Amino acid sequence: MKKSIVKLFVIFAVTAGTLASCSSSDESTPSGPSSSFVANANDFKGVINDGVVTLVAGATYKLTGKIQVNSGATLTIPAGTRIEGTGGTSAYIAVAQGGKINILGTAANPVVMTSGLTTKNAGDWGGLVICGKAPINRGTVTAQSEVADLTYGGTVANDNSGVIQYLRVEYSGAAFNTEKEFNGISFFGVGNGTVVENVEVYHGADDGFEFFGGTVNTSNLISIGNEDDQFDWTEGWNGTNTNWYGKLAFGKGNRGIEADNYEFNFDANPVSNPTITNLTLIGPGSSADATAYPENQALKLRRGTKGMFNNVVLKDFKVGYDVEHDQTISFVGTTLKGTNTKFEGIGSNAKGKKTDGSAIDVAGVFTESATATGAGNGTAAPSWATGWTVGF
Repeated sequence: MKKSIVKLFVIFAVTAGTLASCSSSDESTPSGPSSSFVANANDFKGVINDGVVTLVAGATYKLTGKIQVNSGATLTIPAGTRIEGTGGTSAYIAVAQGGKINILGTAANPVVMTSGLTTKNAGDWGGLVICGKAPINRGTVTAQSEVADLTYGGTVANDNSGVIQYLRVEYSGAAFNTEKEFNGISFFGVGNGTVVENVEVYHGADDGFEFFGGTVNTSNLISIGNEDDQFDWTEGWNGTNTNWYGKLAFGKGNRGIEADNYEFNFDANPVSNPTITNLTLIGPGSSADATAYPENQALKLRRGTKGMFNNVVLKDFKVGYDVEHDQTISFVGTTLKGTNTKFEGIGSNAKGKKTDGSAIDVAGVFTESATATGAGNGTAAPSWATGWTVGF
């Protein structure tokens, strides 16, 4: 009886050891692709519905259609990877609510999203669209994005759509029509759990960066030669930002910054109210051709927006701070103000216009400083832009 028990114990121990060994071996063996989506570098398009898709570092992907990252899925783009769009409005990258994009470039090896055409022009492909669950002020909790037709907005201020580091977006902004076109990067209700730092949008057909509500924070943004505004916000965006550099180029463009609360309700809540510390904006010249540059303003602050700006350098615009509408004007000097501003070649430092069209003095919207450094080096390229940017 005792011998039988001992024998059984030995068998059990050997079996358990074997099972443990098999279990350990199984854990160290790859379990196959983590997503059902397979990326084709020569025909990069499709919908990622699950798992993590990681592109090959340093490879080039031909973006021939839409890439959409749905809820629960992640697209990871390593340093040095290049994505070349060739399909106009059909070629773009969109991240839906609950999806994530991790763009992991470095200063030495940025991720580049650009035109795949031999002769490159603004509007050759769409751009990058990110939709989150952070608050907007359109009067509904959620809305549909003007491009990509995805839901955005919600109540999750700290929503996380991923990480964007050392990215350059070039020649984007493909137009559906005269009223609807892609920006370089569109942030729709993106939350402050998302990381956005060291990003450039270069020579796009619409705005460089546009924020539609949300709470996302940014640092080290560059917008050069985009054919509408270099930076734009609306729908109640609140974010904390450091080091913005914007410059008009290529003989076309509008404002350095165009800032709204909400176009159809200037009193809408939450009120647009970002802070930007260290800002440089360079225009086409204070007397530039009015046909080519009909909106020659460094900052157009209107439709009830708030905003705090500190350490600002403005150069070569007809107007520095252009403030419009009664609600916006009511914030001047308190929750709408540019402190420590250096003006170079600016026609009028500030201009105000009430809702009824009459002029009003808004000189309280700024204070001056001859030693302001803007994005870091006055109007010259900032040191943090070295190695991964173009267009200076």
